Amino acid sequence: MTTLGVDLGTGSVKAAVVDDDGTVLAKAGRTYAVSAPHPGWAESDPQHWLDATRDAVARVGVGGHPAAVGFSGQMHGVVVADADLRPLRPAVLWADARSVTQARALAGALTPAALSRLGSPAVTGFAATTLAWLLEHEADVMARASHVLQPKDWLRAALGGSRATDPSDASGTLLFDVVSGGWSDAAKSWLGLDPSLLPEVRPSTDQVGAVRLPGSAQEVACVVGGADTACALAGLGLGAGDGFVAVGSGAQVVRVMATPHLDETLRTHTFATVGAPGAGWYRIGAVQSSGLSLTAALSWFGATIDEAAAALGQGVAADDPVFVPYLSGERTPFMDPTMRGSWHGLTLSTGRPAMLRSVLEGVAQAVALGVEAVQAAGDPLPDVVPLVGGGTHDPAFRQLLADASGLGLAVTDAPDSAVVGAALLASGRTAHPRPAARTVVVEPRPAAVSLLRGRREMMVRLASSREGS
Repeated sequence: MTTLGVDLGTGSVKAAVVDDDGTVLAKAGRTYAVSAPHPGWAESDPQHWLDATRDAVARVGVGGHPAAVGFSGQMHGVVVADADLRPLRPAVLWADARSVTQARALAGALTPAALSRLGSPAVTGFAATTLAWLLEHEADVMARASHVLQPKDWLRAALGGSRATDPSDASGTLLFDVVSGGWSDAAKSWLGLDPSLLPEVRPSTDQVGAVRLPGSAQEVACVVGGADTACALAGLGLGAGDGFVAVGSGAQVVRVMATPHLDETLRTHTFATVGAPGAGWYRIGAVQSSGLSLTAALSWFGATIDEAAAALGQGVAADDPVFVPYLSGERTPFMDPTMRGSWHGLTLSTGRPAMLRSVLEGVAQAVALGVEAVQAAGDPLPDVVPLVGGGTHDPAFRQLLADASGLGLAVTDAPDSAVVGAALLASGRTAHPRPAARTVVVEPRPAAVSLLRGRREMMVRLASSREGS
């Protein structure tokens, strides 16, 4: 039996046909634009998602008639649609920062304990704060709304499936009680949203109608699906006590939990895994300042990643400048969208290699702070965790990540984990039967761990002083 997975990302969609043992038989993808009509905004046209998905599915081929389709999707964003599922405005994405005022209002209205039951601090880009902005600034749009949906849930419904969501996506809205497993009365009351706009929360593997796919004359059953990180956990075959570090445009430090152990410091997020409500949870340190900061800094120098990696190969030195990588704010552990980057310790003898090396170090230190926050919340990571993502190919940078985090990192080639997880959900499973192979383990070096710890403490002081200025 084969199933089809569809992973709706921020800038691209991927479709994959997967067999019974979780092997990808065929895959295809297509990109689409993210627009910023005003500074700090991040939007997409849902019709572009639909067109791109149809194209990717047509190119991957469904001649073998997959038994069912599962969906994975970017978290936190929101699609406001009418009764016929036509979007009433562009989708607002997780990277959108327009709702700063609304996030502050939510933080003032609820205690840290109450917010921790919603899984996250009050931040911009989540459905609750985005909807608060829309209710204030686009009341005419909201008056015509019949549905408020997460991106993958709108896509599935637009393809013909039923309106629904699952615990993993609902837990990223700031409207869902991650302990009770249902929409939060406290959050709904604060927002003043008509509850009928929200979809029913159902298990990720529940069948919710059927979709008609390009290249197939038949309708194919579809399941609810899950959020992208939760689907990635399923695709990697990870369970309670496991975790991973992912580095790409952003970075994630994840630890799977058997109980909803909340973080009342609100430095990390607590989300639900795929499955039924109460099936599982995971703690995540969400780090914005990763690949995006690296790309920006390299562009300032007109440098390539290969040049920066060569500079890193010389090793971080005690007198290297310290790069604070927070070019567009940061989530874990600061949860502050106003933070900004800087260099410290420049001298007349500072050379180009040291500057480039410091950029890579700053990114690795941001990831290490994510590791510290997750572990400080009471969820120790295993001594060795999978390292995944497109930003982990260079051996010198892998070693830097291990030295900064103090973790053994098992390099894991799993670029399709989220789409595989979506396909597994379509077959009724919530975990890969064969966890991804780990090619090599990078162990931290004690002397480098000590050096980087001291430099990281300096970076935090610099970031915090700018935060408070």
